[in-house]
Amino acid sequence: MKKIECVILDWAGTAVDYGCFAPVAAFVESFNEIGVPVTAAETRAYMGLTKIEEVRALFALDRVRRAFREKFGRDYDDRDVEARYAAFQRVICAMLANYAEPIPGVVETMERLRAQGIKVGSTTGYTRGMMDIVIPAAEKAGYWVDNCVASDEVPAGRPFPYMIYRNMIDLAVPSVDCVVKCGDTMADIKEGVNAKVWTVGVVTGSNELALTREEAEAMPVRELDAHKHDVRRRMLAAGAHYVIDTMAELPEVIGLINEKMKVE
Repeated sequence: MKKIECVILDWAGTAVDYGCFAPVAAFVESFNEIGVPVTAAETRAYMGLTKIEEVRALFALDRVRRAFREKFGRDYDDRDVEARYAAFQRVICAMLANYAEPIPGVVETMERLRAQGIKVGSTTGYTRGMMDIVIPAAEKAGYWVDNCVASDEVPAGRPFPYMIYRNMIDLAVPSVDCVVKCGDTMADIKEGVNAKVWTVGVVTGSNELALTREEAEAMPVRELDAHKHDVRRRMLAAGAHYVIDTMAELPEVIGLINEKMKVE
């Protein structure tokens, strides 16, 4: 009988970095350096992609493209993309260790899953060099995974499924039916859907909710619920099988999936 054997989590906004603020800040600063600003909302729209692909997506925005042409008298090209990506790498690597604090409930949830014999893998839009900073910092704070595949270790990052498949190989997981992918961005959802695994979106602390913990706690309940409802709607529309409010709900969802596979 099939059952869930592996959970594959995203990092920023899912497991660590409540609100997914490190990459947002790094994208904003790297574009500010050339006097062509991008907004936090614009960066969040493409979050979860391989970071150089997000740089390309930001340059391709009509507003950004026009601003670049007005400032430099020409259209951007691949050299500009590479230069902003290099700036992004420099900026984010200087701050990543400070954005590796586990999101509340994640460590405890992973302990519960491991007690059931479930393996914990991970995928990310970060490169291996970036993860070499995040992983030890997260481990010091109590969060660790059995496997991590970075975006530059496969033919292509999200929304392609290769990082999930690499996790399955590394962790010897026999079937996509035995895998849950959990993440906080639309790219995470599409990655899971494309891999044909069970796909779960998480709302609290997510890039899509785009709030600090303090902002979320201070917001009137009705207003916060409205924001969360919108995130759930968009994640379900993107193909998520389930959407949870917090990671604490993940074991229950896994139980539901296991029961469903018993019937099937």
